[in-house]
Amino acid sequence: MIRVLLVDDQRLVRAGLRMLVEATPDLVVVGEAADGVGAVRAVAQCAPDLVVMDLRMPGMDGVEATRCIAGVGDGPKVLVLTTFDDDEHLYPALAAGASGYLVKDTEPEALLSAIRRVMGGELLFSPSLLRRLVQRAVETPAETPTAAVDLTPREADVLDLVGEGLSNGEIAARLHLGVTTVKKHLVALMDKTGCDNRVRLAVFAVRRTR
Repeated sequence: MIRVLLVDDQRLVRAGLRMLVEATPDLVVVGEAADGVGAVRAVAQCAPDLVVMDLRMPGMDGVEATRCIAGVGDGPKVLVLTTFDDDEHLYPALAAGASGYLVKDTEPEALLSAIRRVMGGELLFSPSLLRRLVQRAVETPAETPTAAVDLTPREADVLDLVGEGLSNGEIAARLHLGVTTVKKHLVALMDKTGCDNRVRLAVFAVRRTR
């Protein structure tokens, strides 16, 4: 079971998220908070595995709360869920230690999948945000390796779709593979390219085609 803490200043939003999460067998809501201070306190009390974090809240906002929570040694992962998809909110949240950033028009199943994927170690973004991050990285100097690497045809297919911003499930469906097989290809790709997360791998994919 993945233990989830819900943080949002709107009671109706928290209620909707609770219904969604608790209808899922492998997830459980262990607490709620309406602001950043409450979130930090609830983490200490409830010991969640993951915090679904809003950003704009009274008092301590979601960015500062994320910084406090993610800065703890074995603290929970933080998945931002917000209405804001602009750089002004995205980059401070990432700098604070968020492991993912979704906008609130995300489909319910995509949110549940995101919780599992973040717990699996992925750095996760809404597709539109991932494309913007990749485009910005491609347009500016970066440390992402760009040297040619020896890939199998299937690894090259997976890499191209990562560059398009597709999730593991979407890649599996497109290539008629199992999700576990896609994950194995991603591990191999990260090892061969030296990219240590999905964003850098997507940047590598885009630069590789230019």
